Amino acid sequence: MTKVKICGLSSRDAVLAAVSSGADYIGFVFAPSKRQISFETANKLAGDIPETVKKVGVFVSPSLKELEEAIKTVPLDLVQVHGDFDEELISSVSVPMIRAVQVTKEGSVLSSKAKYLLFDAPVAGSGETFDWQLLRDKHIKQPFFIAGGLNAGNVKECIHRFSPYAVDVSSGVETAGQKDSRKIIKFIESVKK
Repeated sequence: MTKVKICGLSSRDAVLAAVSSGADYIGFVFAPSKRQISFETANKLAGDIPETVKKVGVFVSPSLKELEEAIKTVPLDLVQVHGDFDEELISSVSVPMIRAVQVTKEGSVLSSKAKYLLFDAPVAGSGETFDWQLLRDKHIKQPFFIAGGLNAGNVKECIHRFSPYAVDVSSGVETAGQKDSRKIIKFIESVKK
C-alpha cells in the first residue's frame, strides 16, 4: 500500500486530522516559506503524533548542524532536503534522509545516498505537477515519493502510473492557504481505499 505524507502542517487540528485518517508521515517545513514553522512549534505539534507516524523536517540547502538541531529539538524521524547538500554528508545525518529532486526537461538525478528520493515540481510548494512523462521508462532503484500538485482528484492516477513508495501533498489539502481537515481526510482516503 502506498504511504502518505501530509506536509506543511502548522496547526494541531491539521495534525490530528492527518494522524486520525491514517497518514504515515507528517511534514514540518523549516525552510523559508509561507508554511515555515519553528523547531519549538514543531516540538509542540509532535506531542500529538504517535510513534507509528513519522515526523519529517523539510529543509532547503541546510547545514549539518541545522539538521541535527532540528532532529534533536522536535524530535524528527527523517529529514527531507531540497537544494544543495553534499552527498558525502548524507551518511553523517543521524536519521534517514529523503532527497528531493526537481523534475525538469533538462533531466533529473535518479539516485542518491539518501534512503529515499522525492520527485517534485520545478517549483516546490507551488501546487503544480511536474510533467509525469519525464519519469516514464526510468529505472529508479530506491524507494521514492511523488510530490507536486497532488490532490484527491489526481492521486490515484499518480499511484497507478508510478507505484511510488509514498505520495506527498501540501497545497492540495489547503483552502485559502490553510490546511483543510476535510481535504486531508479525503486525500488519505483516496490513497488508502
